[in-house]
Amino acid sequence: MMKVRENEVAKNAPLLLAASVGIGCSAMALPFYAIGALTKPLTEAYGWSRADVQTAILLSIGAGALASPLVGRAVDRWGARVVALFGLTGVSVSFLLAASAAGSLPIFYLAFILMATLGSGSNPVSWTRGITLSFDRQLGLALGIALTGTGLCAILAPQLTTWLIGNYGVTASLVGLATVPVALALPLALAFFRMPINKSNVQGVGPSSPEVPSSLTGFTVKQALKGYRFWLLFAAITCIYLAQAGIITNLIPSLSDRGLSAQQSANLQSVLGVSIILGRLVVGLVIDRLWAPGVAAFVTMLPVLACVILPGDYSYALVTLAVILIGVATGAELDFLSFLTARYFGLRHYATIFAVTYAAMALAAGFAPFAFAAAHDHFGSYDIAFFAAAMLYTLGAVLLLFMGRYPQVFEHKPRISSGDGAAK
Repeated sequence: MMKVRENEVAKNAPLLLAASVGIGCSAMALPFYAIGALTKPLTEAYGWSRADVQTAILLSIGAGALASPLVGRAVDRWGARVVALFGLTGVSVSFLLAASAAGSLPIFYLAFILMATLGSGSNPVSWTRGITLSFDRQLGLALGIALTGTGLCAILAPQLTTWLIGNYGVTASLVGLATVPVALALPLALAFFRMPINKSNVQGVGPSSPEVPSSLTGFTVKQALKGYRFWLLFAAITCIYLAQAGIITNLIPSLSDRGLSAQQSANLQSVLGVSIILGRLVVGLVIDRLWAPGVAAFVTMLPVLACVILPGDYSYALVTLAVILIGVATGAELDFLSFLTARYFGLRHYATIFAVTYAAMALAAGFAPFAFAAAHDHFGSYDIAFFAAAMLYTLGAVLLLFMGRYPQVFEHKPRISSGDGAAK
């Protein structure tokens, strides 16, 4: 009799829900997607420049990049759940500190630095660790579903922030954002974000986390760093995120410069969020079946057209198309970063290796918003920044095509259930 394949997504649906909401409320997503709606109100309220406001993201994500490898080690050693719970709490506390800044730029910056460090455990390093331990055949789709949290955040954070600012002011909006991680993500993580446990041998080779079954294989960090594939992935992610982060965090201001209202700009940011979700799911589904670097390279080239449209005097329909193309590509990047890390370097030290690559992504995401805003302040428009973004997207796509075949030893792993807390 033919054995019916287990539906991994259906079996682990609660874990996926917790991971998706957690990623949406993370230090990587929530401030990143809220800052666009905050930029003009903060400049008007306190006399700061756009570059002043965007520097908060530079400092935040830069500090997060430095903390990321340490978080990866912590996840491999003590487990993703504990690290994620602590990180969500850190995000909320830091938003409250930002609300108390009262026009003090140093305090505002300190709040975002603390958000990156105290909240770093809430970033995808923790959540994707749980996914990679619980999925095999449907790993790409599972990562896509979990990472739709960033798309939901892109839809809801600008709308919520704009509504809060319009009704209660910019300070109250920061307080409102502070409640989101502890009110939404924390209860779900406490209830459902539980990883498989290998009760028979929690020591094994390598990290001694109770979430790391001893049967898992993979490169050590040193072995990964010696291989060319790691550095190709590292460089590609850096290029892509330099372009992507600069565009997304400055999208609302750039649309506003075209004469769109704050609400119209926020609506297009929501279109971006829907497109991110679409990109997450479609790319996640496809990379389970096709060569992931090729898929990633194709999707990465889509925003090049957007970088031509956005600086020009085009119709609202074409601007909407540009936003959709950016969103689909944005939806792909964490999917393929997580997937390629697992497939090319294995799962034994997944969190630490992922965290090192994620640090490059975080540094790029921290620097790009400031660079875009500074380009606007210097040249009076975002045109030069959009041209640079097109070049960076193209280079990142080309680099991905040199990744080569998956190492056969990592193509399959023992299936592990997260349902009853035991390795299968």
